[in-house]
Amino acid sequence: MSSTPRPDDRVSSAFRFATELVAWVATPWALAAHSVLLAVLSVVVLIGLPTLFSTPGDKRNVIVAVPGWVTIALVLLQVVAAVAAAWVAWHVSIAVLVSVLAVVTVVLELPRWRWLVSQ
Repeated sequence: MSSTPRPDDRVSSAFRFATELVAWVATPWALAAHSVLLAVLSVVVLIGLPTLFSTPGDKRNVIVAVPGWVTIALVLLQVVAAVAAAWVAWHVSIAVLVSVLAVVTVVLELPRWRWLVSQ
C-alpha cells in the first residue's frame, strides 16, 4: 500500500456528487418508457454498488473493500450513465450541460484516480 496522502477532493467530490445525482434521475427517466423494472434496477445499481464497494482510505465506512480501479470504474459508470441517459431522456441543451458537467468531473477526479490506482 502506498504512503502517498489522499488528495484533497472537496471540489471534485461536489462535481462527482452532482454527476451522480444526474445519473440517479436521468437513467430511470430514460429507461421507464421501456421498463419500469429496469428503471428501478438502474437506481439500485447506481446507488447500491458504490455504497457496497469502496477502496479503503477513500471512504470512512468500507463494507466491501475493493482495489482503486474498481472505485474508478464505479465513478465512470455513473458518468457514462448520466451522459447517455441525459441524451436519451432530455432536451439537447440539458444533455450538453450534463456532458460538460461530466467532462469537468472526470478532469477534477484525475488526482484522486491517480491516488486510487496507487493504493
